[in-house]
Amino acid sequence: MAAETKPAAAIGVAGEMEVEAYRRLFPVAFLERHLGESVRIDARRLREARTTTVALGAVSSAHGSALVRVGDTAMLASVKLEVMSPSAEYPDEGSVSVEFHMPPICSPLVRPGRSAEVAPVISKALEDVLMSSRMLNLKDLCLITGKASWLAYLDIYCLNADGSLFDAALISAVSAFTHLEIPLVSVGDDGKLFTVGGNDGKNKFELVNREKRKLTLGDIPLSLTCALHKGCILTDPTSEEESIIETYVTVVVDSSDRLVSLQKVGGTVTSMATIKECISLAKERRLRLREILIDSVKAMEVDHTE
Repeated sequence: MAAETKPAAAIGVAGEMEVEAYRRLFPVAFLERHLGESVRIDARRLREARTTTVALGAVSSAHGSALVRVGDTAMLASVKLEVMSPSAEYPDEGSVSVEFHMPPICSPLVRPGRSAEVAPVISKALEDVLMSSRMLNLKDLCLITGKASWLAYLDIYCLNADGSLFDAALISAVSAFTHLEIPLVSVGDDGKLFTVGGNDGKNKFELVNREKRKLTLGDIPLSLTCALHKGCILTDPTSEEESIIETYVTVVVDSSDRLVSLQKVGGTVTSMATIKECISLAKERRLRLREILIDSVKAMEVDHTE
């Protein structure tokens, strides 16, 4: 009696199950088999970043906002302005507060009721980069010297965490400030300042600032994270790659190609040649992100004119 043959579909499913089992049980070997063929697990080339999109004005209640996707990593950034009294030390400057949020929906690794350990680290890193790059001129946030200035609350929500979180968060922060429009302000009978909306408000109230305006941004910082594994440089790693590879280098460069910051995490000593290559890749990535940001601004302007 002839041996019974399995349908091709069943063989295909069994093969896929074996691959997935191998992928889970031997993640390093699975990765290295791909790297040996100069391809990554998600079929990208080693130095290829994921598709990136920027949508400005994603939060209608914010003064500036953006939704950014880098592959399956998604970030929603919003900037809200509040009037505050400036410090005595800097009477003609406003201030910026940065908060990075990782709700449980973004990753199975984040448990309800417990903040992700990486969230405050990314918050601090973002604030350091935004301030040290001088993208923001805090004097632009002054309303009345010594009396009133803007406090900009930047909140970034990670909607889906699939690697390179800092890079995606920084793009979203830059995009939200690009979209930011400073509202009109008037002084009430009680001496307190309040925001004025609509054209009617321009005629009804005496304004402190005569027109809505965009912030004047200085050198814009953008970043690229590189995962280093046995002589290979993998740009824009996914969460799967981050869980396997131990060594990462995150490079931040500004729009003048100046190095803003460089951070290496894990692994042994990395050669200067490798570091220089990561910096070069970050500069290439900055150019591409700049094009994406410019296109998003043009798209928003077209939507407003239609």
